[in-house]
Amino acid sequence: MFKVKKTEYINKTFRLPTDLVEKMESIAQNKGVSLNNLVFQCCEYALENIEQSEDYRITAQNII
Repeated sequence: MFKVKKTEYINKTFRLPTDLVEKMESIAQNKGVSLNNLVFQCCEYALENIEQSEDYRITAQNII
């Protein structure tokens, strides 16, 4: 059966260095995605690949 999925979002404001934002804007434009989408993908990648203890990975996976 087809189920409609609804992803919930929350708005947050972050301060980032100007040069980082400029690089990310350039990458997003070159890849044809929004800056928001690129930031989302970068955060997901970082969380999936963070180097911490095994206990931290298990806890982080439960949150994600």
